[in-house]
Amino acid sequence: MTAPLVSILLPTWNGADTLAELLPALSEQDFDGEVEVRAFDSGSVDGTLELLELHGAHVQRIDQREFSHGGTRNQIAATARGEFFVFMSQDVVPKDRTFLRTLLEPFSDGRVAGTSARVMPFPESDPLTARTVLDLPEAKPESFVRDLDEIGPVWAVDAETRVAYLRFNNVASAIRGSVFHDYPFPEVEFGEDFAWAARVLTAGYRIAYTADSVVYHGHHYSPREAFRRYRVDAAFHRAAHGWNMRPNLLSVLRGVAFELLADLEHVRTQHWHGASHLLRAPALRTAQVWGQYRGAKNQRVLDPCRQAADS
Repeated sequence: MTAPLVSILLPTWNGADTLAELLPALSEQDFDGEVEVRAFDSGSVDGTLELLELHGAHVQRIDQREFSHGGTRNQIAATARGEFFVFMSQDVVPKDRTFLRTLLEPFSDGRVAGTSARVMPFPESDPLTARTVLDLPEAKPESFVRDLDEIGPVWAVDAETRVAYLRFNNVASAIRGSVFHDYPFPEVEFGEDFAWAARVLTAGYRIAYTADSVVYHGHHYSPREAFRRYRVDAAFHRAAHGWNMRPNLLSVLRGVAFELLADLEHVRTQHWHGASHLLRAPALRTAQVWGQYRGAKNQRVLDPCRQAADS
C-alpha cells in the first residue's frame, strides 16, 4: 500500500521561539510517507516567516483581524493535499521521532475520523505549569476510542459527561481528510475541536485519543493571563454544554483550596527544590478559579456543540 501524504497545518503568530524546535522535530519524524507543512501566519514580526520558509513550509499570510480558531484552520485545510490533516499549535514539540506515525495508527479503523495526542509538560516547565498540564485529561496514559453507539445523542447526557466525552484537542490532532471535507470545523468563537467532535460523532464516526503519541506543551501564565484564559474556557462550557463549573462563591473558595493543596502535593512528591515556586501559587490559582467563576456567569447558553452536530 502506498504510504499516505500527510499535511501538517499550523496557525502561526510570533512563534519563532518554539517553531525553532518544532519544525526540525517534524522533519526528523520516522515516517514512511510524504509530509507537507502549511502555515497561515497572522502578521509575525519575530522571524517566524523566515523559519517557516527555511524549513520548506508553504506559507500564506492573513490579517490578524481575520483569525479565528475554526475558520483559519479551515482555510489552511482547504489548501492541503494530504490524506490526513495534522493540526498543531505552534508552541508544541513532539517528544520523539515516532509521534506522527503513532498518531495516525487509529486510522486503521475506518470509522475513526480523528485522533488527538497526549500532551505533557516540557521537561523544563516550572512545577505549577507542569501540574496544570498533568491534571488535564489530555495527559492521561490510557488510549481510547469513542463513539455514540451506546450513549445516544451527545446532548442527551448530563453536561459534565458531555464535556468529558467530547474532548478533542487541536494542540496536536489528526483528522481524516475525506471526513474533514464533509465536516470542517464549525464557525464557533472558541472550542472548535469540541464542536467538531460533536459533529462527527453524531454522524456515526469515532474519535480516538492516542496516548503513545506525545507532545510537550504548556503555558507559564501570569495571574492576569490565567484569569483571561480560564474565563474564556468556562464561558465556552457554559454556552456549549450548560455546564456552570463554578456556580457560587463557595465553589470558588473550594476550588482555590483544592488547587493550592494540589500544588503543594505536587511539589512535595516530585521533590522540587525550594519553596519559591509556591509563592506565586495563591495569586495564580485565585486568578484561575475566579476566571472560571466569571466565565461561568455567561448566560448565553447557545449550545454550539448541538448546533454543530445538527448542521
